Amino acid sequence: MNDELKKRTGGMTVPRHVFDERWLRVTLSSIADAIVTTDAEGRVTFLNPAAEALTGWTQADADGLPLEAVFRIINQDSRTAVDNPVARALRDGVIVGLPNQTLLISKDGTERPIDDSAALIRNDKGEVAWVVLVFRDTSERHRQQRTIRETLNYATNIIATLREPFLVINGDLEVQTANRSFYENFLTTREETEGVHIYDLGNGQWNIPGLRVLLREVLADHHPVVNYEVEHDFPAIGRRHMVLNAVRIRKPGDDSNLILLAIDDITGRKRAEATLQLSEVRYRRLFESAKDGILILDYDTGIIEDANPFMSDLLDYTKGELLGKELWEIGLFSDRTASEAAVRELQDRGYVRYEDLPLETSRGKPVEVEIVANAYKEDHHSVIQCNIRDITERVHMERKVNEQAEALTDLHRRKDEFLAMLSHELRNPLAPISNAVQLLRLQANEDELQATARAIIERQVGQLTRLVDELMEVSRINTGRVHLHQERVTLNGIVEHAVETVRPLINQRRHALELTLAPQPIWLYADAARLEQVVVNLLANAAKYTDDGGDISLSIQQAGDEAVIRVRDSGVGIAPELLPRIFDLFTQAERSVDRSQGGLGIGLCLVQRLVELHRGRVEAHSTLGQGSEFVVRLPVVLTPATPPVPVVETVKPAGDSLRVLIVDDGRDVTHSFSILLQKYGHQVRTAADGPTAIEIALEFQPHVVSLDIGLPGMDGLEVARRLRHEPTLRNVVLVAMTGYGQAADRQRSLEAGFDHHLVKPADIRKLMEILATVRAT
Repeated sequence: MNDELKKRTGGMTVPRHVFDERWLRVTLSSIADAIVTTDAEGRVTFLNPAAEALTGWTQADADGLPLEAVFRIINQDSRTAVDNPVARALRDGVIVGLPNQTLLISKDGTERPIDDSAALIRNDKGEVAWVVLVFRDTSERHRQQRTIRETLNYATNIIATLREPFLVINGDLEVQTANRSFYENFLTTREETEGVHIYDLGNGQWNIPGLRVLLREVLADHHPVVNYEVEHDFPAIGRRHMVLNAVRIRKPGDDSNLILLAIDDITGRKRAEATLQLSEVRYRRLFESAKDGILILDYDTGIIEDANPFMSDLLDYTKGELLGKELWEIGLFSDRTASEAAVRELQDRGYVRYEDLPLETSRGKPVEVEIVANAYKEDHHSVIQCNIRDITERVHMERKVNEQAEALTDLHRRKDEFLAMLSHELRNPLAPISNAVQLLRLQANEDELQATARAIIERQVGQLTRLVDELMEVSRINTGRVHLHQERVTLNGIVEHAVETVRPLINQRRHALELTLAPQPIWLYADAARLEQVVVNLLANAAKYTDDGGDISLSIQQAGDEAVIRVRDSGVGIAPELLPRIFDLFTQAERSVDRSQGGLGIGLCLVQRLVELHRGRVEAHSTLGQGSEFVVRLPVVLTPATPPVPVVETVKPAGDSLRVLIVDDGRDVTHSFSILLQKYGHQVRTAADGPTAIEIALEFQPHVVSLDIGLPGMDGLEVARRLRHEPTLRNVVLVAMTGYGQAADRQRSLEAGFDHHLVKPADIRKLMEILATVRAT
């Protein structure tokens, strides 16, 4: 190698004739990148055609001007000036480049994004002879990057700029120089690159068969080779797909030659293309195999552009028959107007859903479908996608379920009506029996046998009355017709009343009852009557299923913010398979192996529902043969600041002798009731129907009318209304004595003019209390 090759310029070895200005200008003019050279003072000495095109300055106009006048650059984001790269190269003595987001402002004010690098060219004395500024317009690259981002939906994963690596190679295929991008992209250094045979770079990494072919071709015919694609595995950076462009540069009259090799790494683009292709394949596979019908429509016209096989099968059209048609033409809408309105709505909203749309196939077969349509962009073209699901079977099932629900609702309604009618029909015979028991109570000189018989009848009437009440109560709870009358009450008093109610049954079976009340009052916000019903049911249940002479315990206590009621018995216990559903309605099973204790299976269900209405909970524990325990937990309230004044019940005097009219179509009811009232010193008349009752009332002028609502012909409500219209009877006290006891029944009797509403069999004490308030006039 001669001495000239050993001369160093800017860190690279260049022959002296490289500095021949004319030869250099020819060389630089052949390069596609824009190139500007300056002298050591930063004044323009040369612009190649690409630089003239980008800056808007000609060589003649720019010659000798400061570089800042020709090469005006700003930061794209801040719009502030960017340091001149030539000045930086002269100052720092190194190759420099522009930062990203740099804009070049041309002479006419046009702005273009660019990237560049500036390098010093030194003479054989080591002095700076020129500075070379290489830059390029990256507008097209940016546009391509945006296209790739939109196509692959990788809005944030594409780098802002791409800088091509390039090499300058001599005729012996030794690397003369490389740009910064080459070092960065291929993870190498200047020392490992310059002066090295190209096939020896990176320990032989660049010994690429495709590159050998390209370089032989360039050296053989001196023609440039463009867009030559090669693929190669690099140990350090992996497999790369590259586009190589090579051009031979020779100085006229000289045997020396150089090759400029530009390397465009398109690995990312190839991967993107492969990903897009794979995505398209997957989309097409999903599109073709989807079990919903899919239509692709033109966004502007609503015309079908594509349809999947399921759509063809669904409507019995071939794909060719579907393409080019509007939705109304294949039966998705009734007419063109409706179809166009749907497309306009979709264009406005971007999304439309039809829950249930009846269609017909090409052969007239009805099909029920659900449609979800949305608009989106596909390859810069807006489309509408309609997903159409066959819901025929689902609609049929829903209709069937609705029909079954209606049938169940009707059955439930008829069940309630039956329970109400059953209650009414059971109460009618109970009323005279109850009256007869009261008559027996009034009998003087009752012997032991009569007293025993009366007690048995009285207990069984009470039992039947409770069963009827439970039937009606559970019906009201299940239909949400129960309204609690809640107030501050103490739990001890409720439990004591419940024990009094159940005491006859406990005594009858000779049970030992251990009652433990709370030492301090436990206050609840509750319906006392309903909670008493809960405790009565639990105690009665314990008494029924505990053998004669067994033990029952009832305790109450406060645990934190809860009141706890425990009812234990030493009875036969609950079978394990029955325990999980012991609170279900109508659950009735034998709790011992040899007997059943009867009942309707309503009591415990009623307990649970009433406790839950009070925001509490109930649970059952039992071991078969070792008794049972029921635990009720209820929320407590703060103790009132001033204890409520206890209500003291006073016995009212029997009152005057009254004229009482009894109206009932049950002969036993009227007969027993009249005898009972006469025993109490009242005058009694009876009637079995409405017209007769009105006639007797006008003549008898009663103080009180006990009126059954369920009369034949003219019902009791109409009789009450007519009596209220009679001037002489406007002040008569009307008492409804009926088997109908629901809230709606009480409301109707109140609207008809009744003063009181008693449910059969009525407690004679309540009736006596009513009579005691009436004065004979």
